[in-house]
Amino acid sequence: MSEQTLSDSSQGPVLGDSRRRVLEILHATDGPLGVQEIADRMSLHANTARFHLDGLVDAGLAQRAVEERGQPGRPRMVYRAEPADVPPGRRSYRLLTEMLTTLVVDVLPQPEQAAVRAGEAWGHYLADRPAPLQKVDADDGIRRLSTVLADAGFAPGAVLDADAPVIPLHHCPFREIAEQHSEVVCSLHLGLMRGVLAEVRAPITATRLDPFVEPSLCLAHLASTD
Repeated sequence: MSEQTLSDSSQGPVLGDSRRRVLEILHATDGPLGVQEIADRMSLHANTARFHLDGLVDAGLAQRAVEERGQPGRPRMVYRAEPADVPPGRRSYRLLTEMLTTLVVDVLPQPEQAAVRAGEAWGHYLADRPAPLQKVDADDGIRRLSTVLADAGFAPGAVLDADAPVIPLHHCPFREIAEQHSEVVCSLHLGLMRGVLAEVRAPITATRLDPFVEPSLCLAHLASTD
């Protein structure tokens, strides 16, 4: 496999709308910000805000540090943007992803099931949990799922069939790896959707994911859990 294939683009990472807005807030603010401050400014779940902040750190676009404080209590983690004139440097997360995916396939006895379970755990983590007595119907569940998918970079479209809902996904954030190891990567994504829908208590679940029905289109099929 060539170096060009394994190395990330030297032009810097491509950011989704939400992550770009987080970076803009960091640049526009004097001093570091905490996770909850970012979440409040963008109306995001705290876990989603932390996900984007840590992604910016991984991309070399932000710094993460423990807040200096002179009062009792556990210090919080705060973030600030890297100076605009500091080059992020070369990243090889694609290589890391390829290596870890190969490890999952070669070592785990049931890699697809393991990927689904891992995806479900992350789906629970990233979902914006509703209030204890709040009723979530199928439409609201799909809306909440689409929000998480959009934040993760999947570019979800409008539901194609109201009776048997299908969400078109117009971009795969892990396309190069998914094309080689769809059994793991797509299972991870399927589990992610199931975890989100379970966490928000939606009366639907993700039943299957059809990868690359077109070069830039995957289809996520949903069904009622009643």
